[in-house]
Formats: sequence, C-alpha cells, structure tokens
Amino acid sequence: MNKHERMAAALRGQPVDRTPVWFMRQAGRYLPEYMEIRSKVSFLELCGDPDLACEVTLQPLRRFKLDAAIVFSDILPVVEAIGREVTFEKGHGPRLPNPVRCAADAAELVRPDVADALHIVPKTLDLFRKLEPNTPILGFAGAPFTLLCYLVEGGGSKSWKHTKQLLLSDPKTAHMILGMLADTVGDYLQLQMDHGVAAVQIFDTWAGILTPEDYKTWALPYAQRALARASGVPKLYFTRDSAPFLKLLPTTGADVIGLDWRVDIGEARKVLGDMPVQGNLDPISLYGPNEEITRRVHNIMRAAGPTGHTFNLGHGVQPDTPITGVHAMIEAVHSFRSTED
Repeated sequence: MNKHERMAAALRGQPVDRTPVWFMRQAGRYLPEYMEIRSKVSFLELCGDPDLACEVTLQPLRRFKLDAAIVFSDILPVVEAIGREVTFEKGHGPRLPNPVRCAADAAELVRPDVADALHIVPKTLDLFRKLEPNTPILGFAGAPFTLLCYLVEGGGSKSWKHTKQLLLSDPKTAHMILGMLADTVGDYLQLQMDHGVAAVQIFDTWAGILTPEDYKTWALPYAQRALARASGVPKLYFTRDSAPFLKLLPTTGADVIGLDWRVDIGEARKVLGDMPVQGNLDPISLYGPNEEITRRVHNIMRAAGPTGHTFNLGHGVQPDTPITGVHAMIEAVHSFRSTED
C-alpha cells in the first residue's frame, strides 16, 4: 500500500499492510531545522507565511518514515477571524488582550468569510500537495468549546475559572459564542477539505475540564454542529481526559476518535465498538530508553488491534523531546508485524 491508501484504509477501519503513524506537533520545536527558521521569524509570522509554513510541514517527513503530514498552523486563527487579537509571548503561550467575558463583549464578534479570513492554511495545503504529492496531509481546527476557553480566559489557564463562570452566569451568551464558533470551524474544515486534505482533525483539548453533564451541554453539541458542516474526507475528534465521555464520543459525528494516553486503548475500543481510533502513547515515553519505547508502542498496537488504528501520541510531542526517541517510536510501529506475527 502507498501512504494515501494506508491512511485512507486505517481511518475507515479497513485492513492495512501495517499500522500508519504520524504524531501531533510533529513539526515544531524539537527539530533543530525548525528552530533555525524560528530564530529568524516570530511564531505568528511563521503561521502567516504559506511558504514557511509549508517548509516546516515538510521538515519531519525528511527525517522520519511517517505516513502523513499535518499542516503547520495553530488553532487560534479562528479566534482572530471572529474579531479578537491573539499575541504570543515567549514562555507564556498565547494571549488575547481583549477577552470576551460578557454579552457586550460577545456583541463585538463577527461571523467571518473563512475563505477570506482564513486563507493561509489553504495556500499552504496547495503548496504542500504540489511539492509532496505522495504523502497525505491532514487539516485541523480547534473545537468550539476549546476555542471558547481561550477567548474567555484571554490565554491558558489551570482552572478555566472565567470560562466556567460565563457558562454558569450567562449561558445565553455562551451558547451564542459557541454557535458562531461552531459554524466558523465547520466552514474552515470544509475549506481545508476543498484544498485536498486527506482528513481533518478537530482538537477539543480542554473539553476534559468539564463534568459529564456540562460536556453534553457545552462541548458535544457544538463539536457535532461543526463537524456536520463539513464532508468529503474522514473527520477525527480528539480531546484530552476523554475517559468520562467515551460512550458519548461516537455521537460527535467524527469518523475516528483520537485517544489521550490516560485511556487504555483496548478498553476504549470495547466501548467504541468498530469505530476507528488514533493514539495513544504518552509523549513523555519518548524520553525513555529505546527498549521501553518499543515495549510501550507494541503494547498499544497489540491492544488496539490490526485494523482501524492509526498510531499517534496521546497528545503533542514536547519541545525538547529527543529525536532518538521519535525514531525509536516510529521504528517500533514499523517492526510490529514482523515481531508479533
């Protein structure tokens, strides 16, 4: 099978010659070639330049035997598109100078034309497909609830206090913002599909902060709404701390569920049934000895089964991850059939 065939089959739960592998944040700060580019431009400048973003997307493919690329970007351009500035401060992550915390703030938001407001990623996709036609590329977007978290908090948080306060004190405003985000995200996913992605992934990273009741109110319906607006290629849904919501995840409208490392992938497959899955090695495992990385990779693959599984980390690769650990993980995926048959 070629890479396109292998990824397409795995994402549809069909037999493959071997389990495909890619990983979240595979283009980024753990690569010296990426840091060389970042020494010359800011993160926002990199995200805003299709030529540079394409180059960074290609970098891990030159080092590793990966089955797919994921376009280099960020989840927060959608937040900018609806009317809020995003900055990145070294050592502090994203910042929104004007968070949205009341109905008056929400009234300032706009419903964008995604083809105009979010044109960088489509241009990057076009460049990539011209330069690397033999490798499938995935698109992505932040899920509505996760984007709401950043929009309300004004950045990252440990407690997401302001977000939860808004849900409790002004649910009408929260629902309005989430609806706008869902429609914008859905149209953005469709735009990426129209520019040739093999699949799209929606990141609901912070939905795991919610109780099961609140997940069903605030995260699930808006992920469903966003995913329902896009069609044409497989759709993946990922959230951290997903164990309490496993039974609900098939209702998201996704075709594939990405699992974080806190979930036993074999037990998750029992809950999800025939639904394809992705994951789920603990990213910190890549700091360990090669033998231990191999053991953990093979345990995951054994538990996941031979079909309907795309190997990935349970979250993104860490900035100072040893490149030797990444190589060991990928080689372990490739060796699994010959060592386990």
